[in-house]
Amino acid sequence: MANPLLSDRVARSTKVPSSHVRAVGDRPDLANVDHESGASIPLIDLKQLEGPGRRRVVEAIGSACENDGFFMVTNHGIPEAVVEGMLSVAREFFHLPESERLKCYSDDPKKAVRLSTSFNVRTEKVSNWRDFLRLHCYPLESFVDQWPSNPPAFRQVVGTYSTEARALALRLLEAISESLGLDRGHMVKAMGRHAQHMAVNYYPPCPQPELTYGLPGHKDPNALTLLLTDGVSGLQVQRDDRWVAVNPVPNALVINIGDQLQALSNDRYRSVNHRVIVNSESERISVPTFYCPSPDTVVAPADALVDDAHPRAYRPFTYQEYYEEFWKMGLQSASCLDRFRRID
Repeated sequence: MANPLLSDRVARSTKVPSSHVRAVGDRPDLANVDHESGASIPLIDLKQLEGPGRRRVVEAIGSACENDGFFMVTNHGIPEAVVEGMLSVAREFFHLPESERLKCYSDDPKKAVRLSTSFNVRTEKVSNWRDFLRLHCYPLESFVDQWPSNPPAFRQVVGTYSTEARALALRLLEAISESLGLDRGHMVKAMGRHAQHMAVNYYPPCPQPELTYGLPGHKDPNALTLLLTDGVSGLQVQRDDRWVAVNPVPNALVINIGDQLQALSNDRYRSVNHRVIVNSESERISVPTFYCPSPDTVVAPADALVDDAHPRAYRPFTYQEYYEEFWKMGLQSASCLDRFRRID
């Protein structure tokens, strides 16, 4: 196998390979990005989520979901040692010898555990500046034995982090339910038996970051994404046709609404276009946790969210049906949800 991973092919490169160069009209335009902190996404302190200030926190989450689709959370409950351990073992994995990492390699997107590059090398015409390790995480006992066994602490450290991330996702789903005026447990129940995936993303330094993307503009197909980063900038969110940089905040996680929560909220809450840019100075590691309905779940909003002013926006669909359609489309600015919109 001849260097299928980006990080091994470009370790000493001074130019972006032609396979990764975007057409002139499809480049990041890095000079036209808003880096001002006031334009960034809301920052919400979760300390009072289980306390007497719960209503204020729930309202802040609801406002962020409605107006921004993204927000950051502090005091999220995942211990600092668990977060640091996750980032450390991720970096250790991507610094293993190529022969060791390639034991996990696959270009089959249906595999529950796989190391790959870009997004979907089987179908895309231009590659992205990213290697990634994709892991299914829930139920943990169904997948952990398939995960990499090197570094030796990988399964234990990542298992602990994924369990903590799931607990946070459930707390956020309860708050989102309440913010919509629904019973606290509605969204948790609406997602059936649940599923959880994780991507451990590795973005090597790029000699010409203006020519390519870590990931181009897209919306997440799942319900809720919880993003852990190593403090290196890269995430940008689209707002009013302008890209806004999400500047890292120490000890904060980035949360965003995915397509399934947009559908379950009957368009009250928004799944927002976002992208990842790369830089020439340093590697970047990010760990998004994708919380999803189970594949057989029928995605449909609560009756309380449907009325004359808010008619049903989408036909009912299973998450399996949606996810297959998303993979056919690939990463695009266009929303896969539009393919399921009701036309009356």
